[in-house]
Amino acid sequence: MHASRIMPFLVLVTLASSATAVDPPKPLLGFGAGTAVEQFALETRFDAALNRDDLREWMKRISARPHHVGSPYDKENAEFIAGLFREWGFDTQIEEFRVLYPPPKSRLLEMVAPTSFKASLVEPPLAEDSTSGQTSEQLPIFNAYSIDGDVTADLVYVNHGIPKDYEELERRGIDVRGKIVIARYGGSWRGIKPKVAAEKGAIGCIIYSDPREDGYFDGDVYPKGGYRNDHSAQRGSVADMPLYSGDPLTPFIGATPDAHRLDVKDAKTLTKIPVLPIYAADALPLLQALGGQMAPESWRGALPIPYHLGPGPTKVHLAVTFDWKQAPIYDVIAKIPGSERPDEWIVRGNHHDAWVNGATDPVSGLVAELGEARALGLLRKGGWKPKRTIVYAAWDGEEPGLLGSTEWVETHADELRTKVAVYVNSDSNARGTLEVGGSHTLETFANQVARDVVDPEKNISVLDRARAEAILDAKEEERKEVRERTDLRIHPLGSGSDYTPFLQHLGIAALNIGYGGESEYGQYHSIYDSFDHYVRFGDPSFDYGVALAKTGGRMVLRLADAEVLPFEFTRFTGELGRYLKEVIKLLDDLRAEIDEKNRRIEDGTYAATFDPTKTFVVPRPEPPVPFLNFAPLQNALVALEKSTKANEKAILERLASGQALSPDAQRALDLVLMKSERMLTRSEGLPRRPWYVHQIYAPGFYTGYGVKTLPGVREAIEEKHWKEAEEQIEFEAQTIAAFAAEVERATAIVRGDSRN
Repeated sequence: MHASRIMPFLVLVTLASSATAVDPPKPLLGFGAGTAVEQFALETRFDAALNRDDLREWMKRISARPHHVGSPYDKENAEFIAGLFREWGFDTQIEEFRVLYPPPKSRLLEMVAPTSFKASLVEPPLAEDSTSGQTSEQLPIFNAYSIDGDVTADLVYVNHGIPKDYEELERRGIDVRGKIVIARYGGSWRGIKPKVAAEKGAIGCIIYSDPREDGYFDGDVYPKGGYRNDHSAQRGSVADMPLYSGDPLTPFIGATPDAHRLDVKDAKTLTKIPVLPIYAADALPLLQALGGQMAPESWRGALPIPYHLGPGPTKVHLAVTFDWKQAPIYDVIAKIPGSERPDEWIVRGNHHDAWVNGATDPVSGLVAELGEARALGLLRKGGWKPKRTIVYAAWDGEEPGLLGSTEWVETHADELRTKVAVYVNSDSNARGTLEVGGSHTLETFANQVARDVVDPEKNISVLDRARAEAILDAKEEERKEVRERTDLRIHPLGSGSDYTPFLQHLGIAALNIGYGGESEYGQYHSIYDSFDHYVRFGDPSFDYGVALAKTGGRMVLRLADAEVLPFEFTRFTGELGRYLKEVIKLLDDLRAEIDEKNRRIEDGTYAATFDPTKTFVVPRPEPPVPFLNFAPLQNALVALEKSTKANEKAILERLASGQALSPDAQRALDLVLMKSERMLTRSEGLPRRPWYVHQIYAPGFYTGYGVKTLPGVREAIEEKHWKEAEEQIEFEAQTIAAFAAEVERATAIVRGDSRN
């Protein structure tokens, strides 16, 4: 690291204890020199307690049968996991909630013109996959939270089914109103596809797995290779989670037995049209019969057909019904009380439910978490006591819509806002590179953890490997900046896993961690996501399960034992500056695009770029993009930069003085640091989705899992809501100002103690 970056790390280090003449071999944010050495020794003992054979056996046990929400084995797994935590000395309970979970009652998809064909909708068992034949326990192929429906109409191919795809169809004169659309997986989260289709007037939506995304286009298919074969389907939720996550009937409140529930007809996150996923073999006849214009080149998948758009002559009949009932979910919550600061909590989570057997998703991450917990239990038996309370969670109901984590967070929201310092999440895991996303106040902390974990294949730190991957993957214009960095930029979080209710609903700083990128994984949400598949193609030796345990374990240990919580403001301030430049450029680019488009419409050259033999619609000119005053945001950022620099200066002065913070000052500083992420929220939430209160990170309204930074301003610009954009600039400026004030409070604690 550059010396200028090391100093802020060392700063908070010595805030917590007296200066020493012997520096630790490596800086450790939040620890004094002497306690850093003790911490590294503790982590060595932790590593020695990890056992890859445990991970393998736990995976084999947990993934032995289908364990979706409401299944008998889901409950058995929760009880098994709770038993392990109790065995390791954790105070453990299972919290039960009741959520809307409608499995399918009937499913039908058939082509009625120009020929007849009936989709199978069944994944066949394979001799090479010992659990694929558990047909009586498997969930059928379906999309959770689709509405009931019975529709027949012409078919239109819409590529990935995102807004820009419909813009292309409109330019080509293709209208999907009254039609059924077929979209391939990819390009966005699956729930966006029926959402946009309904907005465009479609009456049904089919989502299929094209081999270009995760099938033979990538390599040999299962069982010869690990990729998706043409009879493997992707189940998944299509709830409109950009509105809110969790139980569709209990937004903002926990789904406890006595909770007030909405009527199903009033649940805003259910789809507006029926939806069904299918595999490639069932999609092929439908697409093969389509006529009309050829799809653009970028829309063409890897099926052995010409990709036509339609509409027709393919006409399909789609009919689905569901059992609209409640089902129990079981969250396993295990605690180790803090010895000095019991009311400061570090929460670590991974979900345990799956669509079918779920060896990769989620059991690969869950068994690493269990390995961490077992090692912590052994450390505790050896006399170690964490300063802060540690909470380990195995969430249920993540797959249908982050149900378990959201209901727990909503039920305990007041306590969690007060007590939780950081939430650390993981999900699936496999061979490959470390990926970290989260709050940028924790970026320095995450880099130090990555620095201290050795990659099991490359024998270098996982930080160095991730940096090398980042350089290779960088765009040409970004490569110089990435190469010059000596650390890893963590990515901002959208949605897609259990960090969402913590970070974006309560404003709790969060990290999401996992390894991947080298495995042959095409079995996402299919019956073939199995133990047999994982030990061949995922992480056969469980080396990266151990690496994840070392990574998550270090995070938990350091967060629990740091003398001052390891937050650092400089990285966040720098990222915020990048986001502001991005939204300003977004506006400028949109203005240039619309001005050029209007010019070409007015001078008659707009249609000249299109094939004259095809039908294209020349749109009307758009209103010009107005001026937006970004000064409030720019001024707020300047003020934050000033506050951040003052904070760094105060810490350096404290370091130079050789005076440690008193225990009371340490606790006071912790409370300010915990509160800092909360200051990035606004109680009114984002426009049209008040559940999401974080003003810096949010899942996109039309991206789902994909993140939108400065979401209020960014999405208002993207949707051309100019008055709203002006309002959101003011709101986000106020948010940044409130955060800057919290930084100043931290600075005052550091300086105030040094004057005594």
